[in-house]
Amino acid sequence: MGKSRNPRRRQAGAESVAVDVDGGLARLVPDRDRHRAWTLLIDGAPQSHVDLDDPAHLSFEYQRRLGHVIDLAAPPGRPVHAVHLGGGALTLARYVAATRPRSTQQVVERDAKLVELVRRELPLDPAARIRVRSVDAREGLAKVPEGWADLVIADVFSGARTPAHLTSTEFLDEVRRALRPDGVYAANLADGPPLAHLRGQIATAAARFPELALVADPAVLRGKRFGNAVLVAADRPLPVAELTRRAASDPHPARVEHGRALLAFTGGAVPVTDEAAVASPAPPPSVFQ
Repeated sequence: MGKSRNPRRRQAGAESVAVDVDGGLARLVPDRDRHRAWTLLIDGAPQSHVDLDDPAHLSFEYQRRLGHVIDLAAPPGRPVHAVHLGGGALTLARYVAATRPRSTQQVVERDAKLVELVRRELPLDPAARIRVRSVDAREGLAKVPEGWADLVIADVFSGARTPAHLTSTEFLDEVRRALRPDGVYAANLADGPPLAHLRGQIATAAARFPELALVADPAVLRGKRFGNAVLVAADRPLPVAELTRRAASDPHPARVEHGRALLAFTGGAVPVTDEAAVASPAPPPSVFQ
């Protein structure tokens, strides 16, 4: 356990904080290269990275890609209504608050003990308009007023797997209900060869949204390794050119697929319904080594 309960007093020699939460053993590990920055792990799997001094800094690859989506969802600096399904260390909610002041946000994180840990050890800016609900993601989404959200971000993992009920067309019907007509949906997906889950999720989104884009490491798209992919969907044209430029210039460059090429990538996969839905595949142990 950390020697100090006050994160403002922690210095470079800070110790890890370990707490049993509903999802397993949560550990907050200090970043030795950034003062007051921490990585959250659940049962050894990295979940989030937070820099309390610079909440606009996104360290993880997939979070940087979701950050690009946030940046392009509305004109720079304009406040938005955002719904985050899955909270982790509240990294992306902090990012929205830092880059789009006066935004109003709802975070749905089922693990109440994790929320308590994060609030205590990595406190939010008191001025941030962030409300956290400790309920199931789909249950929390159902409570969002119709047409309220400019942005819905799904980043939900239980035991490093996305729960089945968050992978279906019925789930996306709830997303569409909560979104404004020009709103944007983004999901962090994880898969490896033969990419059956990823292909199915693209087909599912295509059944509910006319405009799609996928951001991922080329090696993941080629089925060479397990990894994350960010799926973006909307009823309006997406800023594909700018998203492509930003993804390509990241420290770990990514490729953007869209249009016919993305639909062809599904390889004939069919949309997933509640009845047929299964959780995303578990990552191989080597992913976290």
